[in-house]
Amino acid sequence: MAEAKVSTKKKQRRSVPAGQLHIQATFNNTIVTFTDKKGNVLTASSAGACGFRGSKKGTAYASQIAAEKAAESAKSQYGLKAVDVFVKGVGLGRDAAIRAVGAFDISVESIKDVTGVAHGGVRPRKARRA
Repeated sequence: MAEAKVSTKKKQRRSVPAGQLHIQATFNNTIVTFTDKKGNVLTASSAGACGFRGSKKGTAYASQIAAEKAAESAKSQYGLKAVDVFVKGVGLGRDAAIRAVGAFDISVESIKDVTGVAHGGVRPRKARRA
């Protein structure tokens, strides 16, 4: 019986020198996502994924740890050097996440707030007949 030789091709490492950083900061959690310029996800992390539970997930420290974890992964795997930051939400972790990324030798090119703006909602349904 001849053994089939399994060829293991090494996966080509994609180099992404510049990308985007999306931070979604709610009161309950903070989600940090690194993407390339087109918006394809490279790495992501959240306060919950870093082991924080309950009300601790919404803290600035938890978002800092989540940002550090995602930044370290993006830098080592993809060689990320510069990011444009997009912040969404009103949570406590907005600033802390940006500062944590800056400490990882990833330069922050721009910061943009993309938080949704309430507009009064959709048209209400017709009034009930009495």
